[in-house]
Amino acid sequence: MRAVVMGLGQFGGGLGAALHLVDRGYEVLVTDKGDATKFDLALAALDPFIKSGQVRTRMGGHDIADFQTADLVVANPAISTPWKNELLLAANNRNARVVSEVNLLVEALPTQRCIGITGSAGKSTTSALTHALLCASGRQSHLGGNIGGSLLQSIPSMSASDWVVLELSSFMLWWLGPGARLFGGAPWAPAVGALTNLAANHLDWHGSYAEYSLSKATIRGAQTKFVSHFAEESPKLSRAAAAAATVSASGNDESGFMWWQCNDAPLVPPLNEIKMSVPGAHQRHNARLAWALAKTAAQIDGRPFDDSCAAPIIEAFAGLAHRLQFVGEFGGLRCFNDSKATTPEAALLAVECFDNRKSVHLIVGGADKGADLTPIRNLAPHIGGLYAIGITGKAIAGDSTAILCGTIEVAVATAASRAQRGDILLLSPACASWDQFVNFEQRGDRFVELVRALVPHG
Repeated sequence: MRAVVMGLGQFGGGLGAALHLVDRGYEVLVTDKGDATKFDLALAALDPFIKSGQVRTRMGGHDIADFQTADLVVANPAISTPWKNELLLAANNRNARVVSEVNLLVEALPTQRCIGITGSAGKSTTSALTHALLCASGRQSHLGGNIGGSLLQSIPSMSASDWVVLELSSFMLWWLGPGARLFGGAPWAPAVGALTNLAANHLDWHGSYAEYSLSKATIRGAQTKFVSHFAEESPKLSRAAAAAATVSASGNDESGFMWWQCNDAPLVPPLNEIKMSVPGAHQRHNARLAWALAKTAAQIDGRPFDDSCAAPIIEAFAGLAHRLQFVGEFGGLRCFNDSKATTPEAALLAVECFDNRKSVHLIVGGADKGADLTPIRNLAPHIGGLYAIGITGKAIAGDSTAILCGTIEVAVATAASRAQRGDILLLSPACASWDQFVNFEQRGDRFVELVRALVPHG
C-alpha cells in the first residue's frame, strides 16, 4: 500500500502520520512545498526509514503523479481550500482515501473517552487545564491535537479506561466533519465536546463565517456530551455569532441557530470565585470550562472527582508559552508574549487584562486571515501605543495614531523608546505569523529575544 503524506509541517502532525503509516507497513512518500532545510528535525527522525527505502521524500514541491498512484493521502489540516485542491481531488478521483492526521488518530484510539475542545480563543489553555485536572484526580490522561505534536505514537501506551484531551482547530474539525463527508468518509465527534467561544476567524480559509461555524459545529455530534459556557457568559457575543453565521455554501442554515447552547453543564464555582495567577477574566472563563469538563468525565467514568483538588491546580497554573506569557521585566518594562493571539478578539482580551490601558504598548499585525481589524486600529488613542507590523500593518495603522513599524525588531525598539518605566510591552498580534515567521512560536521567541536585550532608558 502506498501512502502520501502531503505537508510535513512544523507542528509534528506530518511526522507522526508518516511514522504511524510506516509502523503499519505502508510505503510512504512525504512531500512538502518547503525546502528540506526547514524540516531538519523531522527528516532526521525519518532518516532510518529513508535509508531502508520505506520512506521517500519530495521537498520543494508536489507532483500530481504521486497522488494519482496513492492508496492513501494524508493532508496537512492547514492546506488551503482542500475541497478544491487539484492534488487531493486527483487522488480522490482515483479512489484513494483522503484524510488528515487527526482522522488517523481518532480511528486508532483504543478508548472512547475523548474530550474535544475547540473555540476561537482559549482552547489551548482549556485543553491543558482539563488534562491537568484529570491527572490530578488520579485519571490517566493524554493531551494532543492542535496544541502540538502527534499522539499517534502514544497509542500503544493507552488503554480503554484512559482519557484523551484533544485541542481541535477549525481546520481539524473540517476534516472530521465536512471534509470526511466530501472525501467519502464518516464524520466523527468526541464523546465530550466543548466550545470556549466563537468569533470570526480563518475566513481566508473557510470562505465565510457560516462555513467556519459549520466546521466548529462538528465538535457536537449526535452522541456527544456537550459543555460550553459561551452563551451564558458572553450573551452578546453569542447572539452576534448567530447573526453573523448566515446560510453556508454547504446549504446548512446556521442563521440564528446557536448550536453552542448548553443547558446541563456540571455546576462549578462562579467566575468571581476562580483564583488564578495568570491575568485576565478570559483565563478564568477557560479554567471554569476545564473544571466542568473534568466533572463531566467523572460523570461518564463513574469515578469520583474531588472539587477540592481543582482549585489549587487552577490557581497554580502558570499559563502556556506564547499565550499571555509573562516573560519578565526588561528595560524597566513588564513584557508579555501573547503571540498565539491570532484574532482581533484574542488581542482585545489580552489588552483588557490590564487595569491601566494607557500603560499598554501593543505590537500587532502579521498575515491577513480576512478578519475585521478595525477594533484593533480603534485601540490606538486608548492605550499607551499601538505598533503595527507585517502585511496587515498599513491596514491597521490607517489614519490612526498607530505607528507603522514593519518588523517586530523596529516595533520593540520603538515601543521601548516611548514607554515609561513600569509600562507594559505586549505582543498580541491579532493576525497570523506566516508573512514574516514560520509560525507563531518563532514570532514569540523572537519577541522574547528582543525584550531580553532591552536596557533601561531615561
